[in-house]
Amino acid sequence: MDKQTLSRYFELFNEIGIIEQLSRASFEARLPKGFLQSHFSVLNHLIRVQDGRTPLELARAFQVPKTTMTHTLAGLEKHALIEMRPNPNDGRSKCVWLTEEGRQFRENSIEALSDKMASVSTSLSVEEVDQILPTLRKLRIFLDENRDS
Repeated sequence: MDKQTLSRYFELFNEIGIIEQLSRASFEARLPKGFLQSHFSVLNHLIRVQDGRTPLELARAFQVPKTTMTHTLAGLEKHALIEMRPNPNDGRSKCVWLTEEGRQFRENSIEALSDKMASVSTSLSVEEVDQILPTLRKLRIFLDENRDS
């Protein structure tokens, strides 16, 4: 890859990183005290891919150490947003299940973003969002499928 092309790809990932940092700070400011985006992300992931995942599966999905995921899950369990049940396929492990409170927490968290999304919509139209999403989704799928390379 030539230097100019490399620079363009670096610029893309740099912009994504800055957007991630800014959006994380904005989102966490709207979550209840003591909660982080990582808590919301686990709840959102379990809704998106279906709950009943093991902590190890979640750690791999988020690419974090199992101890980090265990800590995040303990916080969610403490607030009754998830419950840990024995794994029906492996008696040595547990599976993570969303509670109704966890589902409601996710919905409330999304609702808390409505003012921020409204302000973003003054700068970026829904048509522009519709144009950007397929490309971002394609990039996410590529990165997800090529995690280890």
